[in-house]
Order: sequence, then C-alpha cells, then structure tokens
Amino acid sequence: MESTFNIRLFPPTAAVNGAGHLTIGGCDLVNLAAEFGTPLYIFDEATLRQKCRDYRNEFNQVYPETIVAYASKAYLNKALAVIFKEEGLWLDVVSGGELSIALAAGFPAENMYFHGNNKGLDELKLALRSGIGCIVIDNFTELERLESLAKDQGRSQAVLLRLSPGIDPHTHQKIATGNIDSKFGFAKEAWEPALKQALSSPHLALRGLHAHIGSLIFQTAPYTETIQILLTFAAEMKIKNGFNLQELNVGGGYAIQYVSISPAPPVKIYAEAISNCLKQECARLKLALPKLTIEPGRSMVGQAGVALYTVGSIKDIPGVRRYVAVDGGMADNIRPAIYGSKYEAAVANKATAPNQATVTIAGKFCESGDILINDIKLPPLATGDLIAIPDCGAYCLAMASNYNAFLKPPIVAVKDGQQRLIRRRETYEDLWRTDV
Repeated sequence: MESTFNIRLFPPTAAVNGAGHLTIGGCDLVNLAAEFGTPLYIFDEATLRQKCRDYRNEFNQVYPETIVAYASKAYLNKALAVIFKEEGLWLDVVSGGELSIALAAGFPAENMYFHGNNKGLDELKLALRSGIGCIVIDNFTELERLESLAKDQGRSQAVLLRLSPGIDPHTHQKIATGNIDSKFGFAKEAWEPALKQALSSPHLALRGLHAHIGSLIFQTAPYTETIQILLTFAAEMKIKNGFNLQELNVGGGYAIQYVSISPAPPVKIYAEAISNCLKQECARLKLALPKLTIEPGRSMVGQAGVALYTVGSIKDIPGVRRYVAVDGGMADNIRPAIYGSKYEAAVANKATAPNQATVTIAGKFCESGDILINDIKLPPLATGDLIAIPDCGAYCLAMASNYNAFLKPPIVAVKDGQQRLIRRRETYEDLWRTDV
C-alpha cells in the first residue's frame, strides 16, 4: 500500500501492511504499542548490522588498514554492544559508565578507545584495570595524571593525542568540536610540547594523533583539511623529535538525513575522500601510511531507531496553530529543544491516510520549548493515534532524562517479524531507588 510520508527516512525494512499500519522489521507498530506501551523506541537490527558492514566494507575497500570504532555516546546498551562486537567493530567510550556497559556486555576492553576532556581518576583507573586498548589524551592535566597512574601500575599505556585543528565543520555551533575556541583537545601552540612530553614517558606509548571536528558534517572538505593539518604536523615532528605516526584517528561526525530536503552523502563518499587525501598527503610528506581509525556514531544508529508516541490532548488556537500533544517529548528527545533539530513523522495506524492538516507535535513536559515537530502536515489526528518519528536512534536515548519524574521508555529490537525487549520501561520505584 502507498504511504503518505517519506518512508525512506525510516529503516529500510519499513513497509505498510494490508491494515494500513506502519511496520518495521516485519513488526506492526500498532501491535508493538499495544504490547509494550508508549513512548516506545524501536531499533531495527537489520539496519544496524547493515550500517556496521557498510562502514567496514566501504573503508576497507579503499584503505584496508581501517578500524571502525562505534562512538558510544550516540547511544549504547548491552544488546547493542553485543551487535557491534559480532560485527567486528571497536568501541569509542567517553565515560566510566559507557566503559562499564561495554564490559558488562563482554566487549573486549582491548578493542576500545577512551575519550573525554575531563576523565576522572576513578575512570582512568577503571580503564587501566580493564586493559583498555587506547586512551585519547585531551590535555596536559590528563597527560600527567595518566602518566602517574600508569607508572604506579608499572605498565605502558597506548595513547593518542587529541589535537584541535581549528577547522570549521560547517555544522551547528553546539556540535562543532574542532574549532579554535573548543574545550576539546590540545590547542595548536601546545601540540609539540604535549607530543614531546608523551614521547619522553616510559609509561605512555604514543602511537598517533586524533581529531574530532564535529557532528552532522555533510561535506568532506573539513575531513581532508584536518588530515592535511595533522599529517603536516606529524611530518614536522618526525624530523624534529623522531615521532613515528602509527595511527591517525579522524573521528566521526558523518551526517544522516533527518528530513526530506537534506540528503546525506553515502558512506562511500566519505571513505573515498578520506582515504585519497591520506594516501596523497603521506606520499607528499614522505610518511609511511598509518593505520586509519574512524568513529561513526549517529550515522551508525540514527536511522535504525524509531520513536513511537500516542496522541493525547489536541488544542486548537483558531487562526494560529493546532497543538497535538504526545506522551513523550524533551525528556526522551531533547534535540529539538537544544539544537533546533528537525524531524518528520508518520501516523503509524493511518499510514495510507492522506495528509490534510498542518499540526505541531508537542511534548508533555512543563516547558514551552517542548516541541518535537513544528508545522507538519499529517492525516487527521485523534486521541489514541500513534505518531512514529524516524531517525531517533542517536542521542535521543543517550540524552534522555527523568525531567518531571518521567519514566525513561523501553526499547524493542525487531528483526524478521520478531521482537525482543532490550531495555524495560522504568518504574516509579526506579525514580526513588537511589534516594537515601
């Protein structure tokens, strides 16, 4: 049956069944809502696994020595960690919490990178005890702290230095991380002192450089500019300090398509641009080709996730706006409130009904800014209808809160017509369980 929304924004397994209902992974969203309630997050396992394979295949075809490390900050739980392990990915973690989730899922610590601009002593100790594969050093405080901890343990810890290259990634200012005025990474004047200090330590094994310049980057030029800057520095440090660049980590930030008018480049485009630049610059600067590491997060899980809500109250302001309130909002998806992020939607139980009315999808929380979608044209809506929002696999759940004592929603993984609960809904008891 023909849908009245852009089904390509949903996971590729999305379809409309004979009842006119939206399905994901062969599962009817109306049935999922009846079984698990709403708000409900649905992860399509086939889409997630295919994204893992796309990144591995596209990059390895053009640059065989590539490590694909999933950026856990986009969202991580034990079930997803198992999938990433099975698909041969590494993990990038940014906290002791993310590290603990990965370890609880049986993910090998030696296949993890540990990032962050202010890693705590306890976090670094946990990472070292776990046998973390590589720690990405962000500043001098951490450099000295890690050197002391590694010395106490009598070991040599593999590290990268995170450098801030001063690149404009042409994205939202709140998700730009590689510009000059950034809390992340060593500023340019500190690059050589940091490198010399790391090289001189018998307890740190400096194997390369790292830069992450931002998120939702639709162009390849920011990546190639970053590579040119880092390799020029590496070549200079090879001559001056005997530095051997074994690994170049260019981070993530690859874009996904949230709305119909903003298509994102395929993985192949990023892979070719990054690998070609790396090869050309290494040849120009007479550097041996290093191992390449990339860290996709949003682009790995974003399209795999769908948020499902139930319509509650409907408010008409004649000549102004019709507000349609759902049972979730900024506590499970704060991105529209803090970034102005745009989404599209479908009515899961009326997937073939014609779009007739312009409405604003509002959340249930006590903030005027709790709006999920402004002015979207949908079929006529009534209380009890189901609103499905695509591209919710990244950062929605990772940034979810208990604002207004909201119960964080459950997650169901779907595949081949089967569903499995991979996170239960919180209970009221969970809200006060840690109170003393």
